[in-house]
Amino acid sequence: MLRRLSLNYILKIKHTQFQLLIGLKTIVLLLIACVFSCQNTSKIEKEISQIEIDLNIERFDQMFASSTATDLPELQYNYPFLFSKRYSDSVWINRISDPIQKLQNKAVDSVFEDFGSTESEIVNFYKHLKYYNKTLKTPRLITVLSDVDYRNKVIVTDSIVLIALDTYLGEEHEFYTSFYDYIKQNLNKDHIVPDLATAYAEQLIYQPKRATFLDEMIYCGKQLYLKDLWIPFKQNHKKIGYLPAQYQWAEDNEFYIWQYFVEKELLYETDRKLLARFILPAPFSRFNLELDSESPGRLGQYMGWQIVKSYMDNNSTPVHQMLQMEASELFNNAKFKPKK
Repeated sequence: MLRRLSLNYILKIKHTQFQLLIGLKTIVLLLIACVFSCQNTSKIEKEISQIEIDLNIERFDQMFASSTATDLPELQYNYPFLFSKRYSDSVWINRISDPIQKLQNKAVDSVFEDFGSTESEIVNFYKHLKYYNKTLKTPRLITVLSDVDYRNKVIVTDSIVLIALDTYLGEEHEFYTSFYDYIKQNLNKDHIVPDLATAYAEQLIYQPKRATFLDEMIYCGKQLYLKDLWIPFKQNHKKIGYLPAQYQWAEDNEFYIWQYFVEKELLYETDRKLLARFILPAPFSRFNLELDSESPGRLGQYMGWQIVKSYMDNNSTPVHQMLQMEASELFNNAKFKPKK
């Protein structure tokens, strides 16, 4: 009996040692993978930093604010797309001296007194964009005022990009008093580059049929994955437009969010109400549970991001090809396992 117990004890010790050995090997392999990944990232970032970008940000907002009736024809000639022919010159001249316009100009000049840091981020973004899109032609970047139209903070075309600076004055600004908190939290200058990235991502992703909840999640996930590539200098919570605590909540509850989606069989559901509950901007996500008020909105976007990242980590598919993939194909090959 003593001999049998001793043998069992020895076997247990050896089994424990074997598990420790396996664990150590796993840690070593992960460290090696991390080192190679970091080295590769550093190499890419070095290459990106050397890209030459001829980018000039045209401060139309300031030019218009300081113009006179005499200057107007030249402005109209240089910026015809900003002057609707439906309005006579007198409308624009009156606008220059309008008290509300002057108040907006003063607010923008106050927040963007030092435009250097904002310009540096924008240039850095376009360098990354150029690295991953070799055929990109640098557009004209023009800053404007939009009467605080937060639904159109940036407008991106092939040749012209408009940035409405009066929608980036900071969440506590008096212009935004009547807005909901979940909208105000992204009305700051730190969000200019993420908004630009979103606008460019929408142009690159080919996913015309978004019938199911999974389709919508993957579409948003592709956008956010592109932000990982294009604006790695931004924190994750800023890429998705969360506050730090909101992003932490999503990370901490990732497993339970996914469990809810699966158990409720939402992935292939076509009910458009799911967009309002989990995809579109909202004060919180709607699980119809007591914890709803604690959650951030757009958790479907967050989960789609994790699925796309998992797919790219587990497959060698080029980015441009991944952007064209159907949601179900991508999901079926993602090997996605939510964090517990």
